[in-house]
Amino acid sequence: MKNYLNFESEIKNLEVELDKLKDPYNQEGLSEVDTKKISNLQNEIESKLQNIYSNLDPWQTALVARHEDRPKAKYFIDNLFNDFISLSGDRFYGEDKSVICGFAKFENKSVLVIGQEKGDNLETRIERNFGMMRPEGYRKSIRLMKLANKFKIPVISFIDTPGAYPGVGAEERGQAEAIAKSIECCMELTVPTISIIIGEGGSGGAIALASSNKVLMLENAIYSVISPEGCATILWRDPKKTLEASKAMKLSSKDLYDLKIIDEIISEPIGGAHRDKDIILDNVRDSIRKNLDFFISMDGEDVLLQRKNKFLSIGRNKGFASTAKISDNLSMKTTFIDKYMNWFASYKKYILIFLIAIILGIFLYFL
Repeated sequence: MKNYLNFESEIKNLEVELDKLKDPYNQEGLSEVDTKKISNLQNEIESKLQNIYSNLDPWQTALVARHEDRPKAKYFIDNLFNDFISLSGDRFYGEDKSVICGFAKFENKSVLVIGQEKGDNLETRIERNFGMMRPEGYRKSIRLMKLANKFKIPVISFIDTPGAYPGVGAEERGQAEAIAKSIECCMELTVPTISIIIGEGGSGGAIALASSNKVLMLENAIYSVISPEGCATILWRDPKKTLEASKAMKLSSKDLYDLKIIDEIISEPIGGAHRDKDIILDNVRDSIRKNLDFFISMDGEDVLLQRKNKFLSIGRNKGFASTAKISDNLSMKTTFIDKYMNWFASYKKYILIFLIAIILGIFLYFL
């Protein structure tokens, strides 16, 4: 059974009618299939989908990103990678099933795959905690990212979470510290890292794994510091003002690409990724291949520098500073006194020996 969003009511009616035309045996008696009418209906559906999805507002985009039929991380892992070996546990507390981690082959190249998994039905969603990771999930990811770094294996992450789990137990086990350590680990890796936001990229729960060399987004995904409902509740004390909040937050892939927060938008089939999963698989595969090839000629230091400069440059083209040169813009401005103190710190040993020699010389002269 297909699931429709509230702005897809016309599409739903047309597709119900189309299904009836394609299966005349469900009607009373037998009838011929009206191929001409079917063709006209299909064209009408495609036209309406094109019209609706080319004019989505930010809140509608958020609804598409949360669509329950949208392909999840497990689907991409199962269909894009070979010889996937799932690894569990953080070696401190336990296993977190909201994140899938393991080593695999992508076109005969070894990679570490990390995927935030929401689940496909009520049972798996509860088991996966709706994609909201706990501290042990982040610590498991850190453990495996360090292992991948040791063996020079690229890291590919699939981001899809409303945010980190805010439960009491998670906070008691150090949720904030685990997220901070995960961001620190991502920034220190000397292997290429690619993050793909496939649905929701919510808050620190997403940033903890999306601090990568390349941050990619599916066309109808969202990436924000808070959910539109949470933002509306805080700013307007009205959770219904989700459209205003979504517009202000600039959470869509187009807005984020214009702000140079993400590096690439991966196109989706008309009507969203859930309407043709084969197309979205091909598009994601092509993007991963292209971005892995980008780092072929780079060594570890170059990869680290590229990631550092990427994040330091965010907000500088349209922010307070207009210059694009990272090294000049971020260099420390030193005064004459600073330079003198640095010089003194470098040669203080020799200066002290020289002063002691002068004092001894004066003392011996007057004896």
